[in-house]
Amino acid sequence: MNAHPVNAVRSFARFWYGFVVGDDWRTALGVALGLAATAGLVQVGVNAWWLLPAAVAAVLGLSVHRAARGPDRGPGGAPKEK
Repeated sequence: MNAHPVNAVRSFARFWYGFVVGDDWRTALGVALGLAATAGLVQVGVNAWWLLPAAVAAVLGLSVHRAARGPDRGPGGAPKEK
């Protein structure tokens, strides 16, 4: 193996960033917050199995809404001013 170890670690980190975050950082953040909230509730003794599927459904709905609105649309679907 001739590659420098730092380059290998950097490439590994870039792969996982691209895989998890991809094109939409908001979706990755929403899922991470859902996981953290679920873990936090479980730590205090709440049976929170339902929270993560609900969070993923909400994040998916918001993502589809943003995609359907299109890149040239502002809030409310109005065209952005240039």
